[in-house]
Amino acid sequence: MSGGQAWRGNWRVRLYERVRERGYDSLTALANARPTASLVALAEELGPDDIVGVQVLSGLLSEAEQRKQVTRFVRDVLVREMSECLPDGWPAMLDDTNRFKVAKAFGSWIADTPETHKERARQVRTALLATPPPPGWLPLGPDDELLLTILPDEEA
Repeated sequence: MSGGQAWRGNWRVRLYERVRERGYDSLTALANARPTASLVALAEELGPDDIVGVQVLSGLLSEAEQRKQVTRFVRDVLVREMSECLPDGWPAMLDDTNRFKVAKAFGSWIADTPETHKERARQVRTALLATPPPPGWLPLGPDDELLLTILPDEEA
């Protein structure tokens, strides 16, 4: 999909119409039902010709800000990036191929992290690289025990 149609008209209205058509009261609720789906996969589900991943990301961040759950949003996006880039979980060894996959997951995640949380995201990346999780570890959602330990909620 070129995404050219995605920016025509009021995409936010279109996005939320599609969410409601699928029986969800929020984009977050839809995303929570598919915690390991990529943002692109969620966008394609909502509208393969006129919704794109960055719109889903924007909507999820907006809802997280309203709910004061931005840290959970940041963990959520990490789970999605890891599921996409590391489908077999954390590698047992960081050889060149696996190092690239891990770097891609972290790079995309940090790029999608709001400025307010970028430094914490970099600290998480550094911590996971310095003390890697068990081989095969792949968080299944933003409330994964290890993720909650290294990136706890701070919002009031």
